[in-house]
Amino acid sequence: MTGHLLALRSVCAGYRERPVLHDVSLEVRAGEVVALLGSNGAGKTTTLLTVSGMTQRSGGTIELLGHSTEQPGRRRDPWRSGWRPARWGLGHVPDDRGLFAELTVTEHLRLAGSARRSTRSATADPARVANWFPALAPLAKRRAGLLSGGEQQMLALATALSAGPKLLLIDELSTGLAPMIVEHLLGVLRSIASETGLGVLVVEQHVQTVLEVADRGYVLRRGRVVLEGTAESLAAQPDLLEAGYLDA
Repeated sequence: MTGHLLALRSVCAGYRERPVLHDVSLEVRAGEVVALLGSNGAGKTTTLLTVSGMTQRSGGTIELLGHSTEQPGRRRDPWRSGWRPARWGLGHVPDDRGLFAELTVTEHLRLAGSARRSTRSATADPARVANWFPALAPLAKRRAGLLSGGEQQMLALATALSAGPKLLLIDELSTGLAPMIVEHLLGVLRSIASETGLGVLVVEQHVQTVLEVADRGYVLRRGRVVLEGTAESLAAQPDLLEAGYLDA
Protein backbone atom coordinates (compact mmCIF):
# COMPACT_ATOMS: atom_id res chain seq x y z
CA MET A 1 0.00 0.00 0.00
CA THR A 2 1.23 3.51 -0.74
CA GLY A 3 -1.09 5.60 1.40
CA HIS A 4 -4.23 5.08 -0.66
CA LEU A 5 -6.91 2.44 -0.93
CA LEU A 6 -7.73 3.37 -4.51
CA ALA A 7 -5.83 5.25 -7.18
CA LEU A 8 -6.86 5.72 -10.79
CA ARG A 9 -4.08 6.94 -13.07
CA SER A 10 -5.12 8.29 -16.49
CA VAL A 11 -7.87 5.67 -16.77
CA CYS A 12 -9.84 5.37 -19.99
CA ALA A 13 -12.90 3.14 -20.21
CA GLY A 14 -16.19 2.70 -22.00
CA TYR A 15 -18.62 0.30 -23.58
CA ARG A 16 -17.51 -1.58 -26.70
CA GLU A 17 -16.67 1.12 -29.22
CA ARG A 18 -18.01 3.98 -27.11
CA PRO A 19 -15.38 5.66 -24.90
CA VAL A 20 -16.74 7.29 -21.75
CA LEU A 21 -13.80 8.00 -19.43
CA HIS A 22 -10.77 9.94 -20.65
CA ASP A 23 -7.60 10.08 -18.56
CA VAL A 24 -9.42 10.00 -15.22
CA SER A 25 -7.16 10.19 -12.17
CA LEU A 26 -8.38 10.16 -8.58
CA GLU A 27 -7.54 8.76 -5.15
CA VAL A 28 -9.32 7.55 -2.02
CA ARG A 29 -7.41 7.08 1.23
CA ALA A 30 -8.32 5.18 4.39
CA GLY A 31 -10.91 7.00 6.49
CA GLU A 32 -11.83 9.40 3.69
CA VAL A 33 -15.21 10.21 2.20
CA VAL A 34 -14.62 11.35 -1.38
CA ALA A 35 -17.44 12.83 -3.46
CA LEU A 36 -17.65 12.10 -7.19
CA LEU A 37 -19.74 14.84 -8.74
CA GLY A 38 -21.06 15.76 -12.16
CA SER A 39 -24.25 15.88 -14.20
CA ASN A 40 -26.01 12.87 -15.68
CA GLY A 41 -23.88 11.25 -18.36
CA ALA A 42 -20.61 12.69 -17.05
CA GLY A 43 -19.13 9.24 -16.39
CA LYS A 44 -19.63 8.81 -12.65
CA THR A 45 -21.30 5.39 -12.79
CA THR A 46 -18.81 4.22 -15.40
CA THR A 47 -15.99 5.18 -13.05
CA LEU A 48 -17.40 3.00 -10.27
CA LEU A 49 -18.08 0.11 -12.64
CA THR A 50 -14.54 0.30 -13.99
CA VAL A 51 -13.09 0.09 -10.49
CA SER A 52 -15.30 -2.93 -9.78
CA GLY A 53 -14.18 -4.63 -13.00
CA MET A 54 -17.63 -4.54 -14.59
CA THR A 55 -16.68 -2.14 -17.37
CA GLN A 56 -13.69 -2.63 -19.65
CA ARG A 57 -10.70 -0.39 -19.06
CA SER A 58 -8.92 0.59 -22.27
CA GLY A 59 -6.07 2.58 -20.80
CA GLY A 60 -4.39 3.79 -17.64
CA THR A 61 -3.85 1.90 -14.40
CA ILE A 62 -5.87 1.12 -11.28
CA GLU A 63 -4.34 0.47 -7.89
CA LEU A 64 -6.83 -1.05 -5.48
CA LEU A 65 -6.15 -2.24 -1.93
CA GLY A 66 -2.54 -3.09 -2.66
CA HIS A 67 -3.19 -4.69 -6.06
CA SER A 68 -2.55 -3.12 -9.44
CA THR A 69 -3.46 -3.64 -13.06
CA GLU A 70 0.27 -3.62 -13.68
CA GLN A 71 1.51 -6.20 -11.16
CA PRO A 72 5.19 -7.11 -11.67
CA GLY A 73 5.46 -10.41 -13.52
CA ARG A 74 1.81 -10.42 -14.60
CA ARG A 75 1.11 -10.67 -18.30
CA ARG A 76 -2.64 -10.64 -17.92
CA ASP A 77 -4.70 -7.83 -16.53
CA PRO A 78 -6.38 -9.17 -13.35
CA TRP A 79 -9.49 -7.15 -14.19
CA ARG A 80 -9.88 -9.34 -17.32
CA SER A 81 -8.82 -12.74 -15.99
CA GLY A 82 -11.44 -13.58 -13.40
CA TRP A 83 -9.99 -11.43 -10.64
CA ARG A 84 -12.64 -10.22 -8.22
CA PRO A 85 -12.03 -6.85 -6.51
CA ALA A 86 -14.52 -7.84 -3.81
CA ARG A 87 -12.17 -10.57 -2.60
CA TRP A 88 -9.70 -7.89 -1.55
CA GLY A 89 -12.24 -5.76 0.27
CA LEU A 90 -14.18 -3.72 -2.26
CA GLY A 91 -17.87 -3.06 -1.65
CA HIS A 92 -20.22 -1.58 -4.24
CA VAL A 93 -23.74 -0.25 -3.71
CA PRO A 94 -25.23 0.28 -7.22
CA ASP A 95 -27.79 2.93 -8.06
CA ASP A 96 -30.59 0.33 -7.96
CA ARG A 97 -29.36 -0.73 -4.47
CA GLY A 98 -28.76 -4.34 -5.54
CA LEU A 99 -31.32 -5.89 -3.19
CA PHE A 100 -33.37 -9.07 -3.60
CA ALA A 101 -37.05 -8.16 -3.26
CA GLU A 102 -38.07 -11.53 -1.80
CA LEU A 103 -35.32 -11.75 0.82
CA THR A 104 -35.84 -10.31 4.29
CA VAL A 105 -33.59 -7.81 6.02
CA THR A 106 -32.06 -10.57 8.13
CA GLU A 107 -31.47 -12.79 5.11
CA HIS A 108 -29.62 -10.00 3.30
CA LEU A 109 -27.32 -9.39 6.26
CA ARG A 110 -26.64 -13.09 6.81
CA LEU A 111 -25.88 -13.62 3.14
CA ALA A 112 -23.45 -10.70 3.10
CA GLY A 113 -21.83 -11.81 6.35
CA SER A 114 -21.12 -15.24 4.92
CA ALA A 115 -19.39 -13.82 1.84
CA ARG A 116 -15.76 -14.78 1.61
CA ARG A 117 -13.11 -12.13 2.05
CA SER A 118 -9.38 -12.71 2.13
CA THR A 119 -9.12 -9.84 4.63
CA ARG A 120 -12.10 -8.69 6.65
CA SER A 121 -12.34 -5.23 8.17
CA ALA A 122 -13.98 -3.87 11.30
CA THR A 123 -17.11 -3.03 9.30
CA ALA A 124 -18.00 -6.76 9.22
CA ASP A 125 -18.89 -6.77 12.93
CA PRO A 126 -22.68 -7.45 13.08
CA ALA A 127 -23.05 -5.49 16.32
CA ARG A 128 -21.46 -2.43 14.75
CA VAL A 129 -23.63 -2.67 11.67
CA ALA A 130 -26.73 -2.92 13.88
CA ASN A 131 -25.66 0.18 15.81
CA TRP A 132 -25.13 2.14 12.62
CA PHE A 133 -28.60 1.30 11.30
CA PRO A 134 -30.87 0.75 14.34
CA ALA A 135 -34.00 1.45 12.26
CA LEU A 136 -33.52 -1.94 10.57
CA ALA A 137 -33.93 -3.94 13.80
CA PRO A 138 -37.76 -3.87 13.88
CA LEU A 139 -37.79 -4.69 10.15
CA ALA A 140 -35.73 -7.86 10.47
CA LYS A 141 -38.40 -10.17 9.05
CA ARG A 142 -39.68 -7.80 6.38
CA ARG A 143 -38.90 -8.45 2.73
CA ALA A 144 -36.77 -5.89 0.97
CA GLY A 145 -39.44 -5.28 -1.66
CA LEU A 146 -41.80 -4.02 1.04
CA LEU A 147 -39.41 -1.48 2.52
CA SER A 148 -39.58 2.25 1.90
CA GLY A 149 -36.91 3.91 -0.22
CA GLY A 150 -34.99 5.11 2.82
CA GLU A 151 -35.19 1.69 4.46
CA GLN A 152 -33.98 0.01 1.29
CA GLN A 153 -30.98 2.32 1.10
CA MET A 154 -30.14 1.63 4.73
CA LEU A 155 -30.36 -2.09 4.02
CA ALA A 156 -28.19 -1.75 0.92
CA LEU A 157 -25.52 0.04 2.95
CA ALA A 158 -25.79 -2.39 5.87
CA THR A 159 -25.55 -5.35 3.51
CA ALA A 160 -22.43 -3.97 1.85
CA LEU A 161 -20.81 -3.20 5.19
CA SER A 162 -21.64 -6.64 6.60
CA ALA A 163 -19.31 -8.16 4.02
CA GLY A 164 -16.40 -6.28 5.60
CA PRO A 165 -15.16 -3.94 2.86
CA LYS A 166 -12.18 -1.64 3.25
CA LEU A 167 -13.36 0.55 0.38
CA LEU A 168 -17.01 1.24 -0.43
CA LEU A 169 -18.34 2.62 -3.71
CA ILE A 170 -21.84 4.12 -3.56
CA ASP A 171 -23.72 5.15 -6.68
CA GLU A 172 -26.43 7.81 -6.30
CA LEU A 173 -27.10 7.49 -2.58
CA SER A 174 -29.98 9.97 -2.75
CA THR A 175 -32.05 8.40 -5.53
CA GLY A 176 -35.72 8.69 -4.59
CA LEU A 177 -34.99 9.87 -1.04
CA ALA A 178 -36.03 12.97 0.88
CA PRO A 179 -33.18 15.43 1.56
CA MET A 180 -33.41 14.83 5.32
CA ILE A 181 -32.81 11.09 4.84
CA VAL A 182 -29.89 11.78 2.51
CA GLU A 183 -28.33 14.08 5.08
CA HIS A 184 -28.75 11.43 7.78
CA LEU A 185 -27.23 8.62 5.71
CA LEU A 186 -24.27 10.75 4.66
CA GLY A 187 -23.69 11.57 8.31
CA VAL A 188 -23.70 7.87 9.17
CA LEU A 189 -21.14 7.19 6.41
CA ARG A 190 -18.96 10.01 7.73
CA SER A 191 -19.03 8.44 11.20
CA ILE A 192 -18.26 4.95 9.87
CA ALA A 193 -15.30 6.18 7.82
CA SER A 194 -13.86 8.07 10.78
CA GLU A 195 -14.46 5.20 13.20
CA THR A 196 -13.20 2.29 11.13
CA GLY A 197 -10.89 3.72 8.46
CA LEU A 198 -13.28 2.69 5.69
CA GLY A 199 -12.69 4.59 2.46
CA VAL A 200 -15.83 5.82 0.69
CA LEU A 201 -16.24 7.02 -2.89
CA VAL A 202 -19.78 8.30 -3.27
CA VAL A 203 -21.65 9.59 -6.32
CA GLU A 204 -24.15 12.18 -5.18
CA GLN A 205 -26.36 14.85 -6.77
CA HIS A 206 -26.95 16.77 -3.54
CA VAL A 207 -23.66 18.63 -3.96
CA GLN A 208 -23.62 20.93 -0.95
CA THR A 209 -24.94 18.21 1.35
CA VAL A 210 -22.27 15.69 0.41
CA LEU A 211 -19.51 18.32 0.58
CA GLU A 212 -20.47 18.98 4.19
CA VAL A 213 -19.31 15.46 5.15
CA ALA A 214 -16.72 14.69 2.47
CA ASP A 215 -12.99 15.23 2.77
CA ARG A 216 -12.36 15.81 -0.92
CA GLY A 217 -14.20 15.79 -4.22
CA TYR A 218 -13.82 15.41 -7.98
CA VAL A 219 -16.09 16.86 -10.66
CA LEU A 220 -16.46 14.93 -13.93
CA ARG A 221 -17.53 16.53 -17.20
CA ARG A 222 -17.73 14.51 -20.41
CA GLY A 223 -15.69 11.76 -18.80
CA ARG A 224 -12.86 14.00 -17.64
CA VAL A 225 -11.96 15.40 -14.23
CA VAL A 226 -12.41 19.15 -14.60
CA LEU A 227 -12.25 20.16 -10.95
CA GLU A 228 -10.86 18.61 -7.77
CA GLY A 229 -9.95 19.71 -4.29
CA THR A 230 -10.89 19.58 -0.65
CA ALA A 231 -14.59 19.62 0.10
CA GLU A 232 -14.20 23.00 1.74
CA SER A 233 -12.49 24.52 -1.29
CA LEU A 234 -15.05 23.10 -3.70
CA ALA A 235 -17.98 24.31 -1.62
CA ALA A 236 -16.44 27.78 -1.67
CA GLN A 237 -16.48 27.83 -5.49
CA PRO A 238 -20.16 27.40 -6.43
CA ASP A 239 -19.64 29.10 -9.80
CA LEU A 240 -16.91 26.64 -10.80
CA LEU A 241 -18.97 23.72 -9.53
CA GLU A 242 -21.94 24.85 -11.60
CA ALA A 243 -19.72 25.25 -14.66
CA GLY A 244 -18.55 21.68 -14.20
CA TYR A 245 -22.13 20.50 -14.48
CA LEU A 246 -22.91 22.35 -17.68
CA ASP A 247 -22.79 20.70 -21.10
CA ALA A 248 -21.89 17.28 -19.72
